[in-house]
Amino acid sequence: MSVAAERMGRILPSQTIAITQKARALKAEGRDIISLSAGEPDFDTPAFIKEAAIEAIRAGETKYTDVAGTPALRQAIAAALKRDFDLDYSPEEICVSTGGKQVICNVMTATLNPGDEVIIPAPAWVSYPDIVRLADGHPVVVQTAPETGFRLTAAQLEEAITPRTRWLVLNSPCNPTGSAYTTDELQALAEVLLAHPDIWILTDDIYAKLLYDGHRAVTLAQVEPRLKERTVTMNGVSKAYAMTGWRIGFSAAPLELTRQLVKLQGQSTSNTCSIAQAAAVAALSGPQDCIDEMVEVYRQRRDLVVDRLSTVPGLSCARPEGAFYVFVSLKDLLGKKTPAGKELQSDEDFVQALLEETGVATVPGTAFLTPGYFRVSYATATELLEEACRRIRRFCESLTS
Repeated sequence: MSVAAERMGRILPSQTIAITQKARALKAEGRDIISLSAGEPDFDTPAFIKEAAIEAIRAGETKYTDVAGTPALRQAIAAALKRDFDLDYSPEEICVSTGGKQVICNVMTATLNPGDEVIIPAPAWVSYPDIVRLADGHPVVVQTAPETGFRLTAAQLEEAITPRTRWLVLNSPCNPTGSAYTTDELQALAEVLLAHPDIWILTDDIYAKLLYDGHRAVTLAQVEPRLKERTVTMNGVSKAYAMTGWRIGFSAAPLELTRQLVKLQGQSTSNTCSIAQAAAVAALSGPQDCIDEMVEVYRQRRDLVVDRLSTVPGLSCARPEGAFYVFVSLKDLLGKKTPAGKELQSDEDFVQALLEETGVATVPGTAFLTPGYFRVSYATATELLEEACRRIRRFCESLTS
C-alpha cells in the first residue's frame, strides 16, 4: 500500500523549484551555470528592513503572535493598501501568512468543495492548479493569446463560467509573462463578474510594484468597488522588497472569510515568524525609494534581454509591462537538433538541452500551462544576463534541421 494519500497523486513537484535545484546541483559539481529560472530578486534586502528585524530580536519580540499577524503589521498592511490602491480594509480583515503561496492554499482549502471550479488564465504560475486540486477543486485553464498580451478577455471569462465556478484567479503583473492588466481591461472583466454574484475573485498582486514605462498598479477591487465583498486581495513583501526568504504574504478579504482563513491557519502553521513580521512593518511603512531603484535596474535588464533575444533566429518575445520575466516563444525551433544530436520535440526538450549543453537554466512554458515557450528571469546580475543571452544565441544558431 502506498504511504501517500490519494490527493498527493493529483499534484506534481514545482518545476521552477526543481529546475533551480538542478542548476544549483550542477554548479556545486563545478559546472559553469547561469540560472535564469528562479523568481527571486538578486538584490539584498534593504538595510533599514534588516535593522528592524535585528532590533526586534534585541527587544525580545521572539514569541508567538496572533495567528493573523501582529497588530502593528496588520495596521501597516491596511495603510499600504490604502496608499497603493486606495482600498479600505480594517486590520481585522487581514491575515498574514507564511508567503503568498500559503495565502492561496488557505483560501482554496477554506472555500472549495469537491468539484468546485477555479478559472485560471494561462500562462499561469505553476502552483495555482495544483493548489486547487489539493483542495478538491477543479482548475479550469483558459488559454490566453499573445495578441491580447496574454490577458484574459471578458468574452473568454464569460465562456469559461459554469454553475460550478467558485473562483477566478487574476495575477497582474503576471508570472510568467510580465503582462499587466489596464483599468479598462479589469473593468471589462468586472462587468462579467457582476452578472455572476456567486463567483469570488483572488487577485495575486505580488508583482504590483514592479511596473515599467509609466504603467500604474491597479487591482480589481479598486477598479470595481462593488466586487470588494467577494474579492481576496493578495500581496506580500517578497518581490518588491527583495524579501523572499522572510516568508511574508498576506490577504485582505471580507471579515467572514478572513475569520475562516485565520481558523484554518491556526490549525496548521499558526503565526508566521515574529522577526519577519517586524521586518515587514518596516518595509511597508518605511521609505519606498528602494523599490524605485530596483525597478529601474530591472527595466534596464528587461530591455537588454528583450532586445537580445528578439533578434535570435527562431525566438520571439514581447516587452513585458511588469514583474521580472520574459516569456519567449521557441515554436519555430521545434523539430531541430542540437549539436549533441538531441531532437527538440518540446519546450521541455529545449530547456533541458540548453541547460546541459550551455549551462543556462530557464523554465519551460509547459510548466506555466503554455507549451512552446520558455521563461527567462532577469532578476540576476546584468553581466550574467549578457553572457546568458550570448549562450542562448549560440545554442539556437547551432541547431540543425
